[in-house]
Amino acid sequence: MLFRLLKPALFALDSETGHRLAIKGLKALPLRAPMPVPGALGVEVAGLSFPNPVGVAAGFDKDAEVPDALLGLGFGFTEVGSITPLPQAGNPQPRLFRLVEDGAVINRMGFNNAGAEAALERIRARAGRTGIVGVNIGANKDSDDRIADYAVMARLMAPFSSYLCVNVSSPNTPGLRALQDEGALAGLIDAVIAARDDVSGIDSPPPIFLKVAPDLEPADIDAIARIALDRRLGALVVSNTTISRPALRSHHAGEIGGLSGEPLRELAQQRLRDFRKATGGAIPLVGVGGIATAEHAWERIRAGASLVQLYSAMVYEGPGLGARIVKGLERLMRRDGFASIAEAVGTE
Repeated sequence: MLFRLLKPALFALDSETGHRLAIKGLKALPLRAPMPVPGALGVEVAGLSFPNPVGVAAGFDKDAEVPDALLGLGFGFTEVGSITPLPQAGNPQPRLFRLVEDGAVINRMGFNNAGAEAALERIRARAGRTGIVGVNIGANKDSDDRIADYAVMARLMAPFSSYLCVNVSSPNTPGLRALQDEGALAGLIDAVIAARDDVSGIDSPPPIFLKVAPDLEPADIDAIARIALDRRLGALVVSNTTISRPALRSHHAGEIGGLSGEPLRELAQQRLRDFRKATGGAIPLVGVGGIATAEHAWERIRAGASLVQLYSAMVYEGPGLGARIVKGLERLMRRDGFASIAEAVGTE
């Protein structure tokens, strides 16, 4: 209700200012406890018990400012970042655009964040609190050794994260997607695993998730699947924004950057199916891209996603969308005769 009242004022502002105000608003909310232990909506992925399968995608809370506020709104988990070792300003503004007519967003943010030190202070401060908070890690744009950057981030964040998500799929850092090539990706994942395992005093090292692009050829999908299986990754996050451009109505359609929201939904759904087939269902999948309703989330789960994440739809529907989708998923699960969400994964 509050978001609906504020939406016209927020949309009168440029997209990035509106987003910053949304983060400030979440900071001002009284903290509520996250969802209790999992019931029928609960899902176990990579040894973690998620109270429900609906999470917040990386990019919304870049600097780990409001993870507990988001969990208190009913999300089953949240993923902060992308966070890089050193602070960086990102690309020149404007760099975030609402495509209202298309229910979409284009961004070319460029991993803007306040850096590892600032985020680590906040993440460390919530140690001991309940709720699953993943950390999405990236490399600085001007780094001479990007693999070393990921290793640094893994070492820093491993003691305080529920899981680590390696992001090599943003289209807004030049050359980053080249790390999805088989040889480069194998070396990167090995370095991240070694750095995580090098941290002492962790009883259970956090699992490693890998976030991939939707703009992949069949050979790329097969190569990534082989690496994920061989390295026993915790999950694949499918997918990031797309550089492709379906027919769009908005006057922002020609902006450079990654496209997300409704126009990405069909492509992201197909890419999820592709990874389900390539992995034989042996690696959990996190479905992202164009999910705006419980029906969309249910389709992604039936196609093979154990978890789903939202971002762009929250721009249009507000942060209360997660709780509405959770409620709708329970109804859809019962309608189709499943006793749990886990039973429904991959049953289309």
